[in-house]
Amino acid sequence: MKTDDASSEAITRVMESAIRLGVELDEGEAAAWVAAMETEATGGDVVVDVNTGVYGHRVTMLDFTPQDLARFREMAKIVGFEDRPPQVLTALSISGSAAQSKINAYPADCDFFERVHITADTRAEACAILADLIREKAIDTASGPSHRLWEVKFGSHPVDATKAAKAVRAGSPMSWSIEEIRAGQMAVTVADGSTRVYTWQDASRDPGWCKLDWVIADKERGRLANASNVLDPTWQAPDGKIVPLDGFLDPYFQEVYLDAESIPIFSRLVKELSADAVDDYVEALEHEVWKYAIQEENYGKAARRMYNVFRMNGHYAEAAYLRELFDEPVTALYQVAALIRTLEDASGSGDLFDTETMVAQVDRLIMSAIQALDGPAEAEMVGHLLRLRDALAAREARSEEETDLSGVRTAAMDAVNAYFKRMLRSVPEIDAYLVELERRAP
Repeated sequence: MKTDDASSEAITRVMESAIRLGVELDEGEAAAWVAAMETEATGGDVVVDVNTGVYGHRVTMLDFTPQDLARFREMAKIVGFEDRPPQVLTALSISGSAAQSKINAYPADCDFFERVHITADTRAEACAILADLIREKAIDTASGPSHRLWEVKFGSHPVDATKAAKAVRAGSPMSWSIEEIRAGQMAVTVADGSTRVYTWQDASRDPGWCKLDWVIADKERGRLANASNVLDPTWQAPDGKIVPLDGFLDPYFQEVYLDAESIPIFSRLVKELSADAVDDYVEALEHEVWKYAIQEENYGKAARRMYNVFRMNGHYAEAAYLRELFDEPVTALYQVAALIRTLEDASGSGDLFDTETMVAQVDRLIMSAIQALDGPAEAEMVGHLLRLRDALAAREARSEEETDLSGVRTAAMDAVNAYFKRMLRSVPEIDAYLVELERRAP
């Protein structure tokens, strides 16, 4: 932990950078947050909010506010899995920007994370139970007045192949549509040009990365949202040994769990984490920072991962600076980019989502674009969105030109990337960290 003098000096340096770059960073608030982080570092790892019943890692809880808790719990009725004691126990949480609501003024998605713990005699039996759970959840929540399932990832491709004209690599997640789930099989084309059929049972033998995605309408906010649930499935053998069914037991440093009644199973599982869990977590995040800052250049994603690194390794002043960046108007373009696909997907199913909700969503995107951008890019983006709004309001058939918003999404992401790149690389301490990370990375 830094001394008081060292913390003060770090905050002063970061404040100088913030002022120079026009970032509205309140020195008193930054110092108070850093002091709270340092105080929490001496306490226990898990904090329970007795007023709301949510709990999570002490650092994560500092960034959480319960103002949207009712909304997330309502969504949980769609995305969450139910306990089937004593064989199946679960612990559902929100993660990502949803769990960091104090600092994300413009969260793009509603990310959930759920631990699904299965007690069975064999691994094969546990995998079969998991397969049934996911299939039942997918079919039960395929569609409704306020939601639609659009993808499930379950199983791993055993060989390189092509599916729906897209290449899939061996070991990558199998992506299932609701029609394929109902049929219990999918078809791919392998290297020799022949068709190979994989059944849902085939996929269960190697569950891999398990994830379900929905489009959900939030009428109170007049918006649509991508809602996903990433599963961390584990099997408890008769001898008490706990085995991750996807090969990896996830840490808990970015989740806020929604129900205190799940603490017993949560506690049992996290005890299985190694003593090096924090170091492993930071190392994995740093690899992603390197990936997005050097390899693929998506500085918005790099900034979010860097924030979590700095929270965990004691670089609190730099983390305080990054917290403010996520609240700037330009980050509203994350919503523009993330929700364009949601909007187009939902607009093709007027029987599932009412026009009023979709039009209200477009209005929100237009305002986000106007507030965040200046110049020709803003005019082009707003023009696209206005045409889509008119088409939705009239419920008329639209041409490909009118519905293709890929250019809008690209413009939004380019603007966010340029903003974060300038804001990160212009701070000497953060730039030095990235330079060192580039030197150490593979």
